Amino acid sequence: MKTQILTMTLIGTMGAGAAFAETSATAVTDLNLRAGPGPQQNIVGVIPAEGAVNVHGCLAENAWCKVSFDGVEGWAYGDYLSASLDGEQLMIAPNRDQIEVTTVTYEDNNADDVAAGGAAGGLIGAIAGGPVGAAAGAVVGGALGGASDPGEETIVYVRENPVEPVYLEGEVVTGVQLPVAVTLTTVPTSEYRYAYVNGVPVVVDPAERRVVYIVR
Repeated sequence: MKTQILTMTLIGTMGAGAAFAETSATAVTDLNLRAGPGPQQNIVGVIPAEGAVNVHGCLAENAWCKVSFDGVEGWAYGDYLSASLDGEQLMIAPNRDQIEVTTVTYEDNNADDVAAGGAAGGLIGAIAGGPVGAAAGAVVGGALGGASDPGEETIVYVRENPVEPVYLEGEVVTGVQLPVAVTLTTVPTSEYRYAYVNGVPVVVDPAERRVVYIVR
């Protein structure tokens, strides 16, 4: 099945409720923990909003960071991890020099698989504005916008009716806005639409193309 690498933008606010020093951080939203740095890598767990992680280091070329959460090692998108520096909450990836996060590397022995946050054939574009840019001026102290409840009937329908997946550079979380290139599929008897993005089904508000719920 052919996949696509597209772009996404974030709407909403970002912040973190707890302060951590050095390479400790918190997730500002429910965040996938993946086997490797890239949207096509397997999901090995989910870091809950305000969940604490140890950051072992981040890739130099993008926002993926190697972390440990609840005894499990994996990779998480550093634009959604917040750390404390001199009393100020900063996103890990764009402020790695200030926070003094170690730079790490990643090697994928299978050249056909996703490596270092990319995909075979290369990425198409970048996150427009980025999560951090969209969060500029946000009030620190609250996690990134919570999910809406689309109802059990909608969730069951989305699970039982998979569609062709697409892959966005970065990570899909509640609050991101999907680009127009992502086809939204109708859910019968529901105001919502859905898509399969970065390996997970997502429920979308079609008016704003905003992800309101991730079906796990």
